Amino acid sequence: MVCSSIDAPSDSSVRALVLATPDARHDPLESAIRTRLTNWRVIRMRNPSELTVDGLERVRPEFVFFPHWSWRIPDQVWTRFECVIFHMTDVPYGRGGSPLQNLVVRGHAQTRLTALRCVAELDAGPVYLKVPLTLEGTAEQIWSRASVLIGEMIVRIISERPVPIEQSGPVVRFDRRRPEDGDISALSHVNDVYNHIRMLDGEGYPRAFARVGRFRLEFDRAALEDGVVEARVKIVDTANE
Repeated sequence: MVCSSIDAPSDSSVRALVLATPDARHDPLESAIRTRLTNWRVIRMRNPSELTVDGLERVRPEFVFFPHWSWRIPDQVWTRFECVIFHMTDVPYGRGGSPLQNLVVRGHAQTRLTALRCVAELDAGPVYLKVPLTLEGTAEQIWSRASVLIGEMIVRIISERPVPIEQSGPVVRFDRRRPEDGDISALSHVNDVYNHIRMLDGEGYPRAFARVGRFRLEFDRAALEDGVVEARVKIVDTANE
């Protein structure tokens, strides 16, 4: 049975956790968590209207996990419940927005996926776990690998109960990238063109593009071989927008 956030627990002895993410790409993650944690009640929350103190009090979760959440987590939530967010950098390096794209444009081929406690400052909380993550392939492929790792990390946090450790080292902050940053027109190396296309090739991302007169050329499905990039192109007449 799929439980919603408004279901009242039928047995107060059953432990509960919340998986907070609107993304359909995390549906397999939800299914995997339910399969592996059969003695836990798993509640999926998909939008801010569900993530309230009253709603959480009804289900009394031991953890609230955020594989991906675009909205601000209310102070009343993270101060009263154990909220665990997942960030695609080896914090404190790479705190901030658009971690995947910022890593790729800086030339990183590997990163570490971090599970950390939510605190007032963005991505500054103490760390439960870090695991290696390769940045090969498209954004969608990278997110798919990350989703599998997040499932494994959730199971470890539930079963091992690691004590989160405060971050140490120099802080490097990432700025959230804008749609216009996907313009490949000014790039000077074919590898950079390839990286821009693949790092934006995922559901919900604006595609890498170039402008030719009134037309915008949007690219995906890039492949790099012998110094040549091949990609699918969609041509948009901006006069009709």
